[in-house]
Amino acid sequence: MKTITGGQVRAARALLKISAETIAKSANIGIATVRRSEADDGPVTMTKANALALQTALETAGIEFIAENGGGVGVRLIEKGK
Repeated sequence: MKTITGGQVRAARALLKISAETIAKSANIGIATVRRSEADDGPVTMTKANALALQTALETAGIEFIAENGGGVGVRLIEKGK
């Protein structure tokens, strides 16, 4: 599992145009957990199980997490059909 950041979670939800409630339900975690994860730009502060559930739900919805590669971490939408 990659370490994801609060900024990536916020950006992923914005790209998907989904609410914190929607992704919390998809990840089977609490809405407060999602909101806390987005509060800081650094690595999410939650249990490993919750972080994995959140990351998996976002990836399933079409997000690809981009690791630090000299230009900073990020997210992008995965092209349909790939």
